[in-house]
Formats: sequence, structure tokens, C-alpha cells
Amino acid sequence: MKREVKIGNRMVGDGHPAYIIAEIGINHNGDIAIAKQMINAAVHAGVDAVKFQKRTPEICTPPEQQEQMRETPWGYITYLDYRYKVEFDEPQYREIERHCKEKGVTWFASVWDEQAVDFMEKFDTPAYKIPSASLTDHNLLRYARKTGKPLVISTGMSTMEEIRAAVEIVGTENLVITHCTSAYPCEPEELNLRMIQTLRDEFPCPIGYSGHEVGLIPPIVAAAFGACMVERHLTLDRAMWGSDQAASVEPGGFERLVMYLRVAEASLGDGVKRVYESEKPSLKKLRRVNSQE
Repeated sequence: MKREVKIGNRMVGDGHPAYIIAEIGINHNGDIAIAKQMINAAVHAGVDAVKFQKRTPEICTPPEQQEQMRETPWGYITYLDYRYKVEFDEPQYREIERHCKEKGVTWFASVWDEQAVDFMEKFDTPAYKIPSASLTDHNLLRYARKTGKPLVISTGMSTMEEIRAAVEIVGTENLVITHCTSAYPCEPEELNLRMIQTLRDEFPCPIGYSGHEVGLIPPIVAAAFGACMVERHLTLDRAMWGSDQAASVEPGGFERLVMYLRVAEASLGDGVKRVYESEKPSLKKLRRVNSQE
């Protein structure tokens, strides 16, 4: 089985450029104008896709947390009310779809529950992501798989046994697995980027990386370790209100991230030692003793 998946018009996998996703998530804080600005910034940076998150709040919010009160930009409200504030409805997602098509960028969403899958089926998106929090929701995995679209599953806060169980359900065809540590932000000591190779050794499908760290170095290392999909959260300003903002990358940083990833890919080569044409002037000028026949 070839280690590649087609998402939209792009092949994702070994031998292809890393598929770079700007995770908008809920960093738009429920504001469609902010979401559009973020899409524009992602396109300017040169990403392959932007991604949102779709939840049904009354399903995805644990019952014991629904009535907990918290300070928000909308006042002192329940956690469930807050979850509704950051969810876009169908007209808003129609506007997102229109804007992404206008900008020529692929978009899709993480689906947190079965109703969210039904909601997203109304749109022309090429794949679904199963977030780390839902990796053990086997009914959701089966439901999303029935759509026939490629799946991306994230593995944060999960054991190898839980990952294997999820893969057993969805199969390895049309699947991308992303290594992830679900801490916001994540300390370098817990990124465990060598897990990318561990996943590559065990599963015959493309392996990616979804990061929540501060800084741009880990995604580059992840790509060098074989991550063929790289996802980072995007924000317009890390000081904005929201739990994901501090672990996100601002527009200027995202431009550098894309550039660094492309340079890293070009630098890896194929591992076959050769003398390049560009070296021959130096060879002629600097080498005093030639190799012996």
C-alpha cells in the first residue's frame, strides 16, 4: 500500500511536499469578519488548507461543565452558552466556503460528534479530522468513515492501545494519523517528536504532526522526521481572548513557518552521496590530492 492520500487536488504522503494546515479552530471567537481575516493571512502565508472545528455544544460539553460560569467577552455566562457563542451556523459557514473558494484555498473541519458530521456534509469539503478528544468515540469514527471522505485522526492524550483501536475501526486506507500532545501550549519536553517515526513504523499510512507549542522549530523537525502533514493554530494576535491563542502562531510567524518547511524539504535530499555540479569549481580549485584509482 502506497503511503499517500488525496485531499482535494493535493496528494499527501511520502514523496510529496508537506501539506500545511492553518488551524483557525475557534480562534475567530465567533466573529465571521475575524475568520475571514485569518483565512486571508493563511493564504498569504502559502498554506495548503485552513481548518475549523465543528461541535454540537450540548453533546460535546460534559454535563458537569455545562452550567459552570466563566468570564467571557460576552459577559459572565455558562460554559455551554460560551460554546454556542463560538460556533458558526450554516449561513456563516456558507460565507466561509464562498470566501475560501474566492481565495483559492482548501477548507475543512474537525468534527466532534455525529451531528457535526451531518452538518458538514452540507458543504464541499474534501476531508474530515477527528480531534484528539474524540479519538475514542468509536461511533463517531464509524460515522465519519461512512462519508467516504479521507480522515485525519489526531492522537493527543491517547495511548498506543487507543490509537490502534481507532485505526482498527477506520482502516488505513484514506487515513492520515497526526502525532499530537494536547497541552496548550505544550512544553518542548512533552512534544515527543520521535513518535512520528514510531507511528510510521507501525501504520502504513501518511503520518503528520499537529502542534500546540510556542515557536517554529518543532514543525521543521517533525517534517525532517517524516511528517507529511503539518498543522499549527493560527491567530491574528496571541494576546486575543481564548484558550488556544497562546499556543498559536501569528500571521508573520506563519509566513516564516511555511518558508522554513519548504526549505527543510528541499534540504533533505535522497540520502545518495554525489558530487554536485555546483561543487566542481571548488573541487578544481581547492582539492590538492585526487582519489587514487
